[in-house]
Amino acid sequence: MRKILAASLVLATASFTVSAEECGKVTIADMNWNSATLIANVDRFILDHGYGCDAELVPGDTMPTGSSMVEKGQPDIAPEFWSNSMKAALDKGVEEGRIRYAGSSLSEGGEEGFWVPEYMVKKDPTLATIEGVKANAKLFEHPEDPDKSAFMTCPAGWNCQISAGHLFNALELDKAGFDLIDPGSGAGLSGSIAKAYEREEAWFGYYWAPTAVLGKYKMVKVDFGSGIDEKQFTDCISNEDCLDPKPTMYPPSPVDTVVTETFAKRAPAAMEYLSIRSFTNAKMNALLAWMEDNQADGEFAAEHFLNENPDIWMAWVSPETADKVKKALAAL
Repeated sequence: MRKILAASLVLATASFTVSAEECGKVTIADMNWNSATLIANVDRFILDHGYGCDAELVPGDTMPTGSSMVEKGQPDIAPEFWSNSMKAALDKGVEEGRIRYAGSSLSEGGEEGFWVPEYMVKKDPTLATIEGVKANAKLFEHPEDPDKSAFMTCPAGWNCQISAGHLFNALELDKAGFDLIDPGSGAGLSGSIAKAYEREEAWFGYYWAPTAVLGKYKMVKVDFGSGIDEKQFTDCISNEDCLDPKPTMYPPSPVDTVVTETFAKRAPAAMEYLSIRSFTNAKMNALLAWMEDNQADGEFAAEHFLNENPDIWMAWVSPETADKVKKALAAL
């Protein structure tokens, strides 16, 4: 009996060792925006303490990270990849067996749209529709011309300036008296929302999620009444040379976790976690607002998330793995 127990213990120990060795050293791209660095740090902590990986963060950015993963097989994981930004190259990498889409970082995808403050909609529910906004154009005061109304668009040079401009034309907002206002920068755009909110003034313009701004300020996405026409959006609205834009709501932007094929094959348990791990936009908006308010980096924000939201992350892992992660958190 003792020999059987001893043999079982050796087998169990060997099994754990093999699992840890299979995971081995793991490199995780730490992208240079807050939601991505938060997810990267959550992954590092869980892979380190829950799966016995030797996880390390490495600097990352969309184009160089995607190209390096396809061409060089490094880094192993890109936790938050807005895949439409280089979809053709990524899809080719998948076809060639170099990389794999592991799962969705943001369960609803990235969200874009035209927005108004919630307090305006509470006073007049029609402002949640584009027809209601156009009918009440005079509410949205132009900063320079009292005879026109203001629509805050994307800063010059941003890709979203193209889509926002085409939709402005497709919705015939100029005929309702609106004028495109360039905020000058991302900070100028977010600052215009903050300023309007502090004064409870009217605001209408483009924005996206997940962001700290939409975590702090309750905004309502305006319904164009058009539904989503992905072909129209891809072929025309997002194309600078589009001559005849038609109304369409913004389709969700796929936000994926991308991994190298070699990592996927050697670490199936970690892959299962990455295939499940996902954030809603509402939760990410709130986390980004917390990061901004507390001037927190990705590591501090990840610890905050793991400590305050066990109901979320424990659903991503097995009970045994959750216990390991909780012990590591308690030791911080």
